[in-house]
Amino acid sequence: MESILSILVLVTLIFSITYVIRQRRNQGITGLRSALTSICFFLIAVVNLLAYWFDLLGIWSWGASVILLLLGAYFTKYLQIIES
Repeated sequence: MESILSILVLVTLIFSITYVIRQRRNQGITGLRSALTSICFFLIAVVNLLAYWFDLLGIWSWGASVILLLLGAYFTKYLQIIES
């Protein structure tokens, strides 16, 4: 059961990363600053998945997740507003 959930998280993560890259390309958004929020949120998933695989669940993975969440929230000021 655990391997099925890990595979599901990996597939969803890969799909969502490609979707974000495709949407940024279609809308003409360039630069690293505007991608930092997405990168931080994707790293939260990666950190928690690695912590689960290597049995490192605890204060370190929790702390890393909180720090990445705060960084992702901070970098929202660099997001570009797309006018329709």
